[in-house]
Amino acid sequence: MRDEFEKLAAAGKIEGKHVAALTTLADAGCCQHRSWGFGRIKSVDTVFARFAIDFPGKPGHPMDLGFAAESLKPVPKDHILARKATDLNAVRHLAAHHLDLIKIVLHSFGGKATADQIQSVLVPDVIADDWKKWWEVARREMKKDGHFIVPLKKTEPVIFQVEETSLQERLLTEFRAAKGLKARILVVSEMLKGIPDLKDRVAAANEVIAALNPDIASYQRTQPAVALEAIFARDELREAVKIAPVADEITAAQVWTQDGIKFAPLLEAIPTAKQHRALESFKIANPEKWSEILRATLNYVSAKLAKEIAGILVSNGKLAEFKETLSKNINQHSASTELLLWFARERNEDFVDILGPEVFRAMLTSMERDQFNEKRSNRLRDYILEDQSLIVELTASADIEVVKDLTRALKLSPVFDDMDKRSLLARLVKAHPAVQSLVSGEQTRQEATLLVSWESLERRRIEYQELVEKKIPANSKEIAIARSYGDLRENHEYKAAKEMQKILMRQKEELEAALNRARGTDFSNASTEVAGHGTVVTITNTASKQTETFTILGAWDSDPDHGIISYLTPVAMALLNHKVGDEVEIEMHGHKQHQRIEKIAAWKTGDAAKN
Repeated sequence: MRDEFEKLAAAGKIEGKHVAALTTLADAGCCQHRSWGFGRIKSVDTVFARFAIDFPGKPGHPMDLGFAAESLKPVPKDHILARKATDLNAVRHLAAHHLDLIKIVLHSFGGKATADQIQSVLVPDVIADDWKKWWEVARREMKKDGHFIVPLKKTEPVIFQVEETSLQERLLTEFRAAKGLKARILVVSEMLKGIPDLKDRVAAANEVIAALNPDIASYQRTQPAVALEAIFARDELREAVKIAPVADEITAAQVWTQDGIKFAPLLEAIPTAKQHRALESFKIANPEKWSEILRATLNYVSAKLAKEIAGILVSNGKLAEFKETLSKNINQHSASTELLLWFARERNEDFVDILGPEVFRAMLTSMERDQFNEKRSNRLRDYILEDQSLIVELTASADIEVVKDLTRALKLSPVFDDMDKRSLLARLVKAHPAVQSLVSGEQTRQEATLLVSWESLERRRIEYQELVEKKIPANSKEIAIARSYGDLRENHEYKAAKEMQKILMRQKEELEAALNRARGTDFSNASTEVAGHGTVVTITNTASKQTETFTILGAWDSDPDHGIISYLTPVAMALLNHKVGDEVEIEMHGHKQHQRIEKIAAWKTGDAAKN
């Protein structure tokens, strides 16, 4: 075509400087435009001096030769895009030979390309089925082949090199170049996967372990989670190549038992895949107290980690102790939303004696507590709404009065918006038609009065005052400012402020309703003839002879650490109106227990601190 273009230049139809570029474009047959993308040159019109090019969405697009010379880049015939355009079936057949196809793609991108770039040119034209599976096979083959450098991070490019290097040499080079212990751990993980393909695995492991040990020592106190992860990787590598431990190296037990360790945050900082291993190592390091410490940690970890802790406790014969802790947290309404989320997801026959309406009441309490403390997670709330059977299962065998009380609590809860609350109440009505009148708004005598201590009443009044005098006015200002930003349809600040307004107004209504029902008291006239409001009741388990003391106070009083409980709790309701010497059945720690009332005393202000 060069002769043709030179004739056009001599005739003045194109500039002479464009001849070389046009010749290259015509010989390549394919091109790239910065806006229109890949194109295939279909014909050259020497009469009108233009190309006819097939672009995506522009078949047979005419383009002036001079403009083409300056705006198009030639795409070589061996480029992956050109191959796809000229013989797609051949490229598809080549997909069975992963490395050959990857080589073509990398060559097309100058010898290197990221996984996303490779995927973009192969899917869906060449690989229409399972890209993830195809890519995993390709990665394994590239790691074995000495011509490819496969990065640990997805955002970094795969590189093709003419000179072949062994897998062991590449991994050790990456390990030596890795910055920080975390990066080195990633290389060790790759080394563990490729152990069978290493030429001298013992030498490689010895070099890596020798470098890891001083890093572990320096990270032991400052970043114990990373140190533990490195210890696990080191020990797995040693076990894989069958070499003995190095003298004086730091072990997982030394990390766990050092001073100042914050157990729950450390566990959460460990990658999910390593948390089970971490818990096993903790058990070995603390053979006497591991179960007690794990159970005490349940309220401070994520649902996923709670599942791991539950698993290790149950598998080591600690189911009874675990259930006792779980039941105590639920009955005292101290369980966290994450713990309750795990329990809701994993509920099974092992916990059938704990599952009941008190679980849902504990859920409401924990979500309200999070809302008050401005914690943003809505995972438990969302799960309750998604799991259509949860609230039905929890109330299935409950006494109707308990279900009614739960219905009242749900109606007053600020956690759910009106539509979601109606959905949950509808589920209760469907399972328990007797609560229909409560849902429709009919008041009952129990709703009319709520006995509370003066201290808790004052706290609620202060909360209401702060809401009315500070939070709601501040929100009104936010709405006014956000409205000034313009178009309300796209004004996210305005929408967020309006949503907060709904929450605040709902809280105001609920606080007003609660305060209207409240009747304050100092419990000074409490009778000690029977267990009642304002009494301190000592009970003894008739089987175990274990003694416990509970202080029964107002509806808003609760301090489980000091034995203070609301008269509305199941334990208090079982004790009310019983005398010294009476035996009562109370569900405690997940079991129904027979308790004998040993002593009833009057409570006095200052006996114990209250929340």
